[in-house]
Amino acid sequence: MKRDQFLTLEKDAEMDMPLRKEANDTPLKGVRTNIVQSIRAFRIQDLQDAARSLGQHFLYANLASAQSKQDVLDLIAQQFTLPAHFGKNFDALYDCMTDPVHKSGPQPGFIVVLEQIPANVKFDKEAREQLLDIFRDTADYWADRKIPFRCFYSFL
Repeated sequence: MKRDQFLTLEKDAEMDMPLRKEANDTPLKGVRTNIVQSIRAFRIQDLQDAARSLGQHFLYANLASAQSKQDVLDLIAQQFTLPAHFGKNFDALYDCMTDPVHKSGPQPGFIVVLEQIPANVKFDKEAREQLLDIFRDTADYWADRKIPFRCFYSFL
């Protein structure tokens, strides 16, 4: 085989390799593409690495210092870098996570981590469920558009 032919074959093989890994090549193997679930056995760094290798957005919020709904929304807004016009209520959170992002162009997918959601009197079980429902609705929104949206959470 001539050197030029070999280089051509080698270059063709490189061209056939995908730029991004498939989810099966990451810790997300077996995890549905649009889901909100407990972080359980996942490490945050592994999820961030998976997002990077899949070419997806990685959104992380550590909510350990939050005591109330307003604190939770403030921390999410700050750590997700939501726009200044964010209304700091659950409806506004949903709006910021969906329509404007969709209108900004094609999206590769999202891996979201909500770490240490508070569990106290000011942010009770109902408030926690409302927050997670926003992310479930967001996952459904992106599923309708065939875009992966995985949200992992833990409680304080």
